[in-house]
Amino acid sequence: MTLTLIEGKYKIAETAPDGDSIRFYPNNPELWQKLSRKVRTNHAGAAQLRLDAIDALETHFSPRGGIAMQHQPLKYAHAAAEELLKYIGFQDVKRGNNEKIISATPEEISGFILTRFADTYGRSIAFVFTGNSEQEDGSNIFLDKSLLQKSANYHLLKQGLVYPTFYSKLYPDLRKELAKAAETARTELQGLWSEDKTNTGFILESLETITDQAVILPKLFRRLISYLAINDGSVALDGFVQYVDSLDDKIIILPDGHVTGFDYVIKIEGQKLWLTQQPEDLVFVEK
Repeated sequence: MTLTLIEGKYKIAETAPDGDSIRFYPNNPELWQKLSRKVRTNHAGAAQLRLDAIDALETHFSPRGGIAMQHQPLKYAHAAAEELLKYIGFQDVKRGNNEKIISATPEEISGFILTRFADTYGRSIAFVFTGNSEQEDGSNIFLDKSLLQKSANYHLLKQGLVYPTFYSKLYPDLRKELAKAAETARTELQGLWSEDKTNTGFILESLETITDQAVILPKLFRRLISYLAINDGSVALDGFVQYVDSLDDKIIILPDGHVTGFDYVIKIEGQKLWLTQQPEDLVFVEK
């Protein structure tokens, strides 16, 4: 898989990084122009990164509707965020209100990313690395398994602190390697896998069920919390599958290559909800 190498620095002061996103300041902001979709940058040319192929539990998510900012169980949401910053090299990290970083040592850390495109929110979808690359800034790099295993993305999956969440633009050889890391972590019950309810299911009794108790795939959490936000204070799941269907989230179910909607793999019995497929067997189609 060939991606664009961009060298720069990670800075986290006054930002709210979580387990799958962080702010990156490229040495040459013009390199953002090489990506297939425009990246949204600040005055310094910095952009928010979205770590490819993984999804961390939400530390702060704002659904549209009548409820305030929400989070998933913070034990693992914070663990993923802390491990990402630790892997990059930040120490003594202190957070203030709304998860914002108020201090960390050092103030910035050199690193590089491999990226190819941005998402609909203008975030660079990237594999994240620390240190200096041996290749020239802006060059096209083939991301093989050996290099992949040095990325923060792979590290977090191996630690069992994030879910595998694959999209169709990710090359199959890399997806398979990342899936192996996730499967091993789940088999060994590492990190969040010791409490995961995505496929075994959980009973939704209140909003707190998914904000403080049930550890589930963040994609499912975001769809569910957004549904509850417009559900007039009720946690009844009667209309949830139809709600997800209306969002038109297309997925590919592996290994058969069955193309369908995300709603197809959501099952509900009364107030019990679960997914019928393991997260690594789902490939989401970019919008």
